[in-house]
Amino acid sequence: MKRVFLIVLDSVGVGEAPDARLFGDRDCNTVKRISSSPYFRFETLRRLGMGNMDGLDFLPGEKEPTAAVCRLKERSMGKDTTIGHWEIAGLVSPSPLPTYPDGFPEDVISEFEKATGRGTLCNKPYSGTEVIKDYGEEHIKTGKFIVYTSADSVFQIAAHTDVVPLDELYGACRKAREILKGKHAVGRVIARPFTGKAGEFVRTADRRDFSLTPPGETVLDALKAAGKTVYAIGKINDIFAGRGVTEHVVTHGNAEGMQKTLEALEYDFEGLCFTNLVDFDMLYGHRQDVDGYAKAFAEFDAWLPTFISKMKDGDVLMITADHGCDPGDSHTDHSREYTPLVIYGKPVAPVNLGTREGFCDIAATVGEYFGLPYRGDGKSFLRGILRPTETELALCKAAAEAREASYSPYSGYSVGAALLCSDGTVYKGCNIENASYTPTVCAERTAIFKAVSEGRRDFTMMAVCGGRHGPLKGAFPPCGVCRQVMTEFCPKDMPVLLMTGESTFDRRTLGELLPFSFTPEFME
Repeated sequence: MKRVFLIVLDSVGVGEAPDARLFGDRDCNTVKRISSSPYFRFETLRRLGMGNMDGLDFLPGEKEPTAAVCRLKERSMGKDTTIGHWEIAGLVSPSPLPTYPDGFPEDVISEFEKATGRGTLCNKPYSGTEVIKDYGEEHIKTGKFIVYTSADSVFQIAAHTDVVPLDELYGACRKAREILKGKHAVGRVIARPFTGKAGEFVRTADRRDFSLTPPGETVLDALKAAGKTVYAIGKINDIFAGRGVTEHVVTHGNAEGMQKTLEALEYDFEGLCFTNLVDFDMLYGHRQDVDGYAKAFAEFDAWLPTFISKMKDGDVLMITADHGCDPGDSHTDHSREYTPLVIYGKPVAPVNLGTREGFCDIAATVGEYFGLPYRGDGKSFLRGILRPTETELALCKAAAEAREASYSPYSGYSVGAALLCSDGTVYKGCNIENASYTPTVCAERTAIFKAVSEGRRDFTMMAVCGGRHGPLKGAFPPCGVCRQVMTEFCPKDMPVLLMTGESTFDRRTLGELLPFSFTPEFME
């Protein structure tokens, strides 16, 4: 049974992106900022290898990490929660969502007031904590909604719970969501309930996000369509407007989110558990609270060992972020940053994938892990992180043995191939040259022809190694003729192991090696 636990540490960026200045950011690095706090702790993530990522030399590295790591660069034109999560799920947004630095147009506000029966206050960019401090009393006196925005694509509605019941506030958000379409299709309409008295107003944990529906298919949709579970924890269900989600649970902060994710380990399901831990962003990043942010990061780091200890053999843990929110930069908004990706599990080898172009590579990898064709806008790195199985290692050994019998006095290139059948039978082949080059046969065809001549057609995997006589010095892919022969007898999704060493290889599928092949169907 395969399961992926994808945890988004909301706003935990790891350094200024190359295009940060286009988004009004400079000298931003969320993790570097909080690492200066005396409350910062990094023990578990250090052992996993997070400090080995590109650009994180300010953190201690690990000589023998236990996880695969990389740094991700966002391709979408935004730095907000909605676009960040959509890209994690496979969709790159080429255009930014609308923002309102001067407040919302009068026609939008008028339509909202008419739909809700209440007036509005503020209507300008504002800090969420400051806006209730400055407008809270007037709101209580008049009953008008406090409407405000930020540098992000959001329409936020604040209301005191004694003045506007939660159900009414949520209803007003749904009405706003219906109004904000077309050119005014903001990423999120957010309910911001608060309580308390003048001078002591505080926001409650009953925030709700009413997001724009994703504009295309996400990996959540693909998993659900394939009959897999998509279990959303925290605001994930809101971010995706419920689409692609099979089960969800609302949480009220990081502690509850971590607890619900831990409990999910005990559930019997195959699919994705997708968690957002919002406190990093909501409570500390936007409020410029470096120490609070560092404490929250330390709490997550301390929680991780318990989660890891309960993971099962087919479980894969992915830890990432959706954007940055440097709590010590020049503004209170999100920051355009690289994000981290830590991948841990029994099937995962501790490799460093460097810096990758796109959060969407996560979705492509999840899709491939579950055997789905979905890749979205990303490129899967699955084959770069999976540990070799015993079957793969045995097949590579057989290919290396076959290479020893190579007859290649003219080219000096010796090649070996091993072909696996569904019952475990292995057919080996080597390249056999001839002084008249035409009769020469490659190792891959030798193995296939040997198997076919004995009536076999049930091929499940092939390993290939080759090069100049001596040690292997990189992958040696099949030639075009061999790929065509393989297409005749092997399934397109059959793994082909291109050996780079005695026990190392690059995993490919036959379909990737020959994407537009000439098949028997063309002969009909």
